[in-house]
Amino acid sequence: MNNVKVALLGSGFVAEFYMQGLQNVAGQEVTANYSRTEERAQSFSKRWQIPEATTDLDGLIARNNVDLFVIALPNEEHLPVSLKLSAARRNQVCTKPLGRNRAEAKQMYDAAAKAGALHGYAETEVFAPCVVKAREVIEQGTLGKVLWVRSRESHSGPHSPHFWDVTKTGGGAMHDLGCHCIAAARYFFGKENRINEVMAWGANLVHHEKTAGEDNALLILKFASGGIAHCELSWTTKGGLDLRNEIHGSEGSIFTDVTRGTPIATFSTKPAGYIVEKADADAGWTRPLPEEAFAYGYQAEMRHFVESVRDGKTPRETYEDGYISNCVLEAGYESMSSYRWVTVEY
Repeated sequence: MNNVKVALLGSGFVAEFYMQGLQNVAGQEVTANYSRTEERAQSFSKRWQIPEATTDLDGLIARNNVDLFVIALPNEEHLPVSLKLSAARRNQVCTKPLGRNRAEAKQMYDAAAKAGALHGYAETEVFAPCVVKAREVIEQGTLGKVLWVRSRESHSGPHSPHFWDVTKTGGGAMHDLGCHCIAAARYFFGKENRINEVMAWGANLVHHEKTAGEDNALLILKFASGGIAHCELSWTTKGGLDLRNEIHGSEGSIFTDVTRGTPIATFSTKPAGYIVEKADADAGWTRPLPEEAFAYGYQAEMRHFVESVRDGKTPRETYEDGYISNCVLEAGYESMSSYRWVTVEY
């Protein structure tokens, strides 16, 4: 087929990363950008040289010249937009988390599956090059049996005001960041190895005036194999985004560190400008991250979804994976309030 024609729905933070990733994907063309306000739509489209900017979502979905719709909208918009796309039988990809809760995610998954079109869950963690390489090592049998996974996803707090409102997002730090760690754990243990039980703790330790949700959380996942995943999640960690994984097996261990172990270290008495996502300072000792869109997995996931549309294949991350993540998170919140292990209901 000709270039896969993409419509990007959203013009905020994650949409910027999607465009960075798509710039390095062959065989695609972003033909339209939808935003809820004319000003943002025009500004985003001009910045990225997208031919069309629109605030008419229904009109955009009704067209037959778009091959893939990428949902890069706030959490509260995922369900209604996805249902419209499914009703029109459109190929769609949605950013994480799929829904604000299990019920929303189930509606999205069921509708997309019934539509028979492509649905992809844009979970960057399992497309990050270092994470993909770690999985390859595991598949070679180098680690033996995977026993324990420890993941950390933390920064000093959300970049946009609406993220602090748990009624709009679905939860605090665990909901925002936990989906990454859940996906990583499932990837390392193998998706066939189901998460049966969870235990969680969460508290608002710093941002009392900004959010009613937890700004720190610990989530423990118990797999059917008996293996454990340990997820550390924080909105109060200074020094920029902190992304780390440890995979411990019966025959060895793997360690990944995307943001704190970069190949560049700088020292400056003057401001250095943009360093890394959610950096809290740009002077003194800093560790800039080269090619963030590549390192985080944005380029690889966008390439994968574009190629899936082109080749008519099911993506390796679908709305089923997003739904599973929401099921695990919902059990986590039940555990957080009940102080006990909770069985995950799928």
